[in-house]
Amino acid sequence: MTSAAHDGPLGIFDSGVGGISVLNAIRQILPREDLLYVADSGHLPYGEKTPAYIVARALRLAEFFLSRGAKAVAIPCNTATAVAVEALRDRYPGLPIVGIEPAVKPAARLTQSGVIGVLATTGTLLSERFHALVRREAPGVEVLLKPCPGWVALAEEGWTPERDHLVAEPLAELVAKGADVLVLGCTHFPFLIDPIRRHVGPDVAVLETGVPFARQLQRQLLVHGLARAAGEGSVRFLTSGAPAEAAGRIARLTGETAEVERLPAEYC
Repeated sequence: MTSAAHDGPLGIFDSGVGGISVLNAIRQILPREDLLYVADSGHLPYGEKTPAYIVARALRLAEFFLSRGAKAVAIPCNTATAVAVEALRDRYPGLPIVGIEPAVKPAARLTQSGVIGVLATTGTLLSERFHALVRREAPGVEVLLKPCPGWVALAEEGWTPERDHLVAEPLAELVAKGADVLVLGCTHFPFLIDPIRRHVGPDVAVLETGVPFARQLQRQLLVHGLARAAGEGSVRFLTSGAPAEAAGRIARLTGETAEVERLPAEYC
C-alpha cells in the first residue's frame, strides 16, 4: 500500500450536521486520520426523499471524495446506509465503505420486557435493509417502529420548550406499549438525548451507535492496510447548504468553532 493511499482522507457524509455525533467518536478512536466531512444540508432531510434521490446523492458525494483522494467512505447516516450503501459498494467494489445501522441487536439482548422501540426517519424504517436487520437480530422480540417527523430539524435548529411535544409524544407512545429499550436510529437524534432521557426516565435504556460505528471503521482500515500509523489528524468541513449556517450549528452542537466551506457546485 502506497504512502499516498495511507495519507488520503476519510470521506464522511450525512444529510446535515447529525453525523457530527458520530464524527466525535471517529476523532477519538482514529485521531491520526484526516477527515473530510460533508453536511449535505442542501438536500436535508434524506428521510423524506425517494430512494432514487438518496442513491444519486450518495454516488455524487462519493465522486467528490474520490476526487479528493479519499481512501475510504463512512456513512454515519442510517437512511443513506439503508437505501444507498449497496449501490455505492457495487459502483466502487475496491473502496472500503462503512455504513451505520440502528442498534437493534444490542437492544434485543438488553430488553427485559421483550419490547424495544426504534426511533428513526421514515426512509430508514421503510427500507428492506432495516427490516432484514430486525428479522435477523431480534427474533422473538416485539419491535415497535416510530418515525419521528421533525426530529432532524429539531436537532439541526436546536430544541426549545415550545417544540418539546415533538419529542414527548412518540416517546410516550413507545413507553406506554412496554418498550424498555429505545434505539436512536438516526445520527441526529443523540443531540436530543437530554429531553429524551427526561421524558423516558431512568428505567428505559437509550442506545446509539457512534462508538461501535467508529470501531468498525477502524477495523476496516486495518483490514485494508489503510490506517495511518503516525501523525495528527485534521477535520475539514464542507456543506451543500449555507456554510455560515452549518458552522453555527456545528458550534452549537460541539462547542467548537468550525470553518465550513461550500461544496463545489458540481457536487451540490
